[in-house]
Amino acid sequence: MTLLSVSAGAYALAGTDEPADLREQITARMRTTLEQSSPEQHQHAGHAAADGAVVCGVRVYGYEPADATTMSAVRTVYGFHLCGVAGQKQPWDVAVKLAGPVILDMSTDPPGIQAVEATEKVKYIDRLWQMFPPRYAELAVKEALTPQEMTELRRRYDAAADI
Repeated sequence: MTLLSVSAGAYALAGTDEPADLREQITARMRTTLEQSSPEQHQHAGHAAADGAVVCGVRVYGYEPADATTMSAVRTVYGFHLCGVAGQKQPWDVAVKLAGPVILDMSTDPPGIQAVEATEKVKYIDRLWQMFPPRYAELAVKEALTPQEMTELRRRYDAAADI
């Protein structure tokens, strides 16, 4: 698998595409998984599919088991994603976007993607607390992408949209 992009400083092993530590590996895998999903697979309720490359920024809040030391030991990833569907010459401001807390099931191939969404009977915030362990839910209500990740996402989006 070719890693599409990793945040600045993540490539620390000379001569390889593998990030230096487990958290960076998880971040790269999360981004790659979301970007390789089709807009239909990655569709949130209320969003129509669009043609174009999916370009994502991600933030890992944590993973289970928390004491995992290798990528193969990680079963579940909790984080945030902001993805844009990069149509040809389509600026970021008008792109179809998919965003919010997300859970990746790493025990399947490809990993399963579950976005936090409200239901008819459960409000969004309540659904978040149902799906995320408390320590990660606390982060999810306060934090999204870092400024560096947002800058990198916009740069990659513009390149994919040929802007």
